[in-house]
Amino acid sequence: MPLTRRGALVRVGAAAALPAWSAHADAVATPRVLRYAFAVAETGFDPVQVSDLYSRICTAHVFETMLGYDHLARPFRLQPCVAEAMPEVADDYRTFTFRLRPGILYADDPVFRGRPRELVAADFVYSLKRHYDPKYKNPNLANLDDQGIIGLAELRRAAQQAGGRYDYDQPVEGLQALDRYTLRVRLRESRPRHLFMWAAPDVYGAVAREVVEGYGDKIMEHPVGTGPYRLAEWRRSSRLVFVRNERYRDVRYDAEPAPDDAEGRAVAERLRGRRLPMVDKVEIAIIEESQPRWLAFLNREQNFLERLPNEYAPVAVPGGRIAPHLARRGVQSYRVLGADITTVTFNMEDPLIGGYTPDKVALRRAIVLGNDVQREIRDARYGQAIPAQSLLRPQTIGYRADLRTEMGVYDPARAKALLDLYGYVDRDGDGWRERPDGSPLTLELRTQGDSATRQLDELWKKDVDALGLKVELKNAQWPENLKATQSGHYMIWRVGYSAPTPDGQQALELAYGPSAGKINLARFRLPAFDKLYDALRVMTDGPERQAAFDAATRLVVAYAPYRVGVHRVLTDLAYPEVIGYRRPACWQGWWPYVDVQSA
Repeated sequence: MPLTRRGALVRVGAAAALPAWSAHADAVATPRVLRYAFAVAETGFDPVQVSDLYSRICTAHVFETMLGYDHLARPFRLQPCVAEAMPEVADDYRTFTFRLRPGILYADDPVFRGRPRELVAADFVYSLKRHYDPKYKNPNLANLDDQGIIGLAELRRAAQQAGGRYDYDQPVEGLQALDRYTLRVRLRESRPRHLFMWAAPDVYGAVAREVVEGYGDKIMEHPVGTGPYRLAEWRRSSRLVFVRNERYRDVRYDAEPAPDDAEGRAVAERLRGRRLPMVDKVEIAIIEESQPRWLAFLNREQNFLERLPNEYAPVAVPGGRIAPHLARRGVQSYRVLGADITTVTFNMEDPLIGGYTPDKVALRRAIVLGNDVQREIRDARYGQAIPAQSLLRPQTIGYRADLRTEMGVYDPARAKALLDLYGYVDRDGDGWRERPDGSPLTLELRTQGDSATRQLDELWKKDVDALGLKVELKNAQWPENLKATQSGHYMIWRVGYSAPTPDGQQALELAYGPSAGKINLARFRLPAFDKLYDALRVMTDGPERQAAFDAATRLVVAYAPYRVGVHRVLTDLAYPEVIGYRRPACWQGWWPYVDVQSA
């Protein structure tokens, strides 16, 4: 498979040497427990219904799919997971044949009535069909539909025409279990990067039909998979406990970092051959405010801190190096430029901020030019970010570190001139600009109540105020804001995205017309852009495809359905007993690859 340029990854800590552990590590005397906190509450554990990051972290460790990623390889390397080997690929990336490893068992669950349940090829047929069942309102359907598996979209349309009655037993040409362990997938068009889909267990992991039918509407509460962990305790929005899946097969640590990756090679050498998962239990608290999350780590209530809050970067990692007071406690710091993007999203269907006429484009571009991202990075993110130039994210195919666009320019004088030119002027002398037709102009930004978001939005509001544009902040909980944006009932919203695959095309789906109201929350529709997006699907990676990425980027910058903000520098901290951690680039599964010694 094609590879991207190497992602930037730096580890700093009290010492370069890794702690040693017992030669009899597989014979665990006391439970090894990984303890950390989520900054946002989970929503549930059904791969078909979840779309938020933290729920997907959970499902990534419960469910499995055909392929996975090498834990240490950067930028990325696909490898078999439940498949015996990499699949056979034929017909110009239209036909893929997977052979499943026999003997893989689901975690024990009452629905199986005390009998072991083996994973079979038919489970993948059923699991992917679930994504097309109209009753689930699947938030991930657009990504799957983009793959063009023959027959699945037709199955969904037939159900919609039949009043929602979905026939799971109807054969599908593009998804066939040829025998107990062989799965054949056929696509309508060439998809050179189709295999990335099969490395996303958080979304496309296999589920057993009897589990789904047995739990019915409660399936979000009962994840049952073949992965290394199973859910043992759940207090909604408060506490999650996952324990080792006793049915998990014999899988050994095996990773191949790059030859020049000294840290990765040291980890691989020390852990190679260990049985996975090494940690017996993962305890997760939900702590939404940054101060108590930070204090919980300092007080050793957690032994791992996922995403150091930005405001504590100056005291924890001044200058990018671990602070002396933490180094004395053996704390290790892992810093990486995230494969993510922050955006201010404009609703293109809103009568004030949306539209494609020159005056509406000028309004959005003026807001972009008048927004001081460098101040945001300095004052609100404490230097833990770099300016973004496009929707494409670091560590993904198509991203260019040398790209410079108007999204990275701060020019308030030019912004004001644009507004003046297109008739956004203050006619009544109250200090605020009106619309070109003289009617009032009030922007509305949806926001959340947490302190970090409030600080970012207040800075953004100051920039917009300075342009003479009146703006109001509308506060609501994150799920409520997401629901409003998905339904189109909003004007402006700030939201971030993490790359789910190594391919940058998924980032461009934020502007793809057929995905409007789904991942394309801006509801942007432009035929010229959609044509480029469709062409990107079938191209192999190389200069021609990169040129198409660049052309699509120019259109997004020109029409400005999004104000792209920053790529975040992500810093994770761990006490010395946590061994082998490396932040995944664009996948979510990492718990099995770390060890936790007795503190």
